[in-house]
Parts: sequence; structure tokens; C-alpha cells
Amino acid sequence: MREKTKKATFNLHPDVLAELDRVATQGIVPSKNALVEQAIIKELKELNRLARKKQWQEGAKDPALLHDINDVADAFRYADQETEERTG
Repeated sequence: MREKTKKATFNLHPDVLAELDRVATQGIVPSKNALVEQAIIKELKELNRLARKKQWQEGAKDPALLHDINDVADAFRYADQETEERTG
């Protein structure tokens, strides 16, 4: 069963629309809607990736976060050494 979709209206540059028509007409993509949805999903994933990267970069400057990371690393240091000795 297909998921329901909702109609949306966007204004696009005429060159983009012409290229969209071309690839759909030539059967390069299943449909214009499928290509637009795929492109938007891809872009949203990239925007979210960049947002996470920015948060990590900001976190790398946060003394409290760095302290917490070091505390966790210290807490597991012995367990990591023990595991390495067993498997190494």
C-alpha cells in the first residue's frame, strides 16, 4: 500500500523545470515527484549532518563536555586494557 502524499506548490527556475521534464520524459527517473522528493530528502540529510558537525565543533570547545569525555575515557581505561589483553 502506498503512503499518502500531500500536494505542495513551489516556484522553480525555468531551467530547472525544463531539466526535470527532460529526465522524466526520457525515463531517467520514475517521475518528477519521485526525483523532487529524493532530492529534498538528500538535501535534508546533508543539512542535518552539517548541523550535527557544527554541534560537535562547538562541543569540542566546551570545557565541561571535554571534562565529561575524559571522565568516561578514564572510567573505561582499565576495561579497555583488560579486553585488549584477552583478545590481543
